Amino acid sequence: MTRSSANRSLVRSHRDDVRLWRTVSPWGVGILVVLAVMAPFHTSDFQNTIAVYAGVAAIGGMGLNLLTGFTGQVSLGHAAFLAVGAYTGAYLGQELELPLLLWLPGAALAGALVGAVVGPFALRLRGNYLAIITIGLVFIAQHVFANWTSVSGGQNGRSVTAPVAVGPVDFASLEVLGRSFTRDQGFVFLVWGLVGLVALTMKNLTRSRTGLAMQAVRDRDRAAEAIGVRLARYKVLAFVLSSSLGAMAGALHGSYQRYIHPGEFSLTVSITYIAIIVIGGIGIVFGPILGALFVTLVPRLIEEISPSLPFVSTDTAGGGFMTVFSLNQAIFGLLIVLFLVLEPRGLAAMWLRLRLYFRAWPFSY
Repeated sequence: MTRSSANRSLVRSHRDDVRLWRTVSPWGVGILVVLAVMAPFHTSDFQNTIAVYAGVAAIGGMGLNLLTGFTGQVSLGHAAFLAVGAYTGAYLGQELELPLLLWLPGAALAGALVGAVVGPFALRLRGNYLAIITIGLVFIAQHVFANWTSVSGGQNGRSVTAPVAVGPVDFASLEVLGRSFTRDQGFVFLVWGLVGLVALTMKNLTRSRTGLAMQAVRDRDRAAEAIGVRLARYKVLAFVLSSSLGAMAGALHGSYQRYIHPGEFSLTVSITYIAIIVIGGIGIVFGPILGALFVTLVPRLIEEISPSLPFVSTDTAGGGFMTVFSLNQAIFGLLIVLFLVLEPRGLAAMWLRLRLYFRAWPFSY
């Protein structure tokens, strides 16, 4: 092999490594897009509501996954970034009457600025100490928004009427080719379109030089620093990107729900996001999407079966020693422990093994 042909081979190999659809066939992506577009037509408004909340959780989960799964920094303060995004989006969209293409990036920018302030603490702290610092961030955010009444409405909360139109396309009252869509259907298209864009961005980011440096920081930070990786740059950058995605999720949550209050962004929400990435798969791009779907669907399932459980107290049947909310939290805690012990890479690893099994069939074992 000549030198020129060897160089061309190396170039092709590099292009294969960074190619946009390296691991997924364009036909497969096309089929998924068609299914995603058709799904809202065959589901109820209640099911579309669940899909919207799952999509919002997936966006926030991918942000936390970038910080914890790809950079190795434990954070229990994700709820604070969601609150920053929710209130910033509400203020920009309602008081300043900015369009979607301005208030949503504005909310993400506000979250990124908060992440840039918090990020330097990660340079000196790690593990449990960093987790404690981020827990304090949640309580600070709750206190600020509970008392900043001109922006947040205080403990009573505030309404959110931020517009969700992009030019002539209004997702709140979507109309295409003479067909009208409900608000829930419009938000399914909006939120899951953003989920696809964020997932594609994360996939390519993790394969880039920046993503590889973040993973080196996660695995061996001192060794990474010894070979030239700047810890300060990549740890702070991880916080900035993670908090911006969390703020985007919070802004979408407030816009869809049309009402927010400080109690929504508690430590429980942060723990729920930890459950999303642990159950879905830490360090795998599509893991938070699976985790968000799972964590969003499980409470609905529990609500359906709770009246038949004798130890659960509900509005229609009392006498139980725990509420539906308490049962949900207990199940999430148990699932986190089980997945960490039995399947540390979550549902995503189970899916990858299943796909490999059928791909190798009949030689799989």
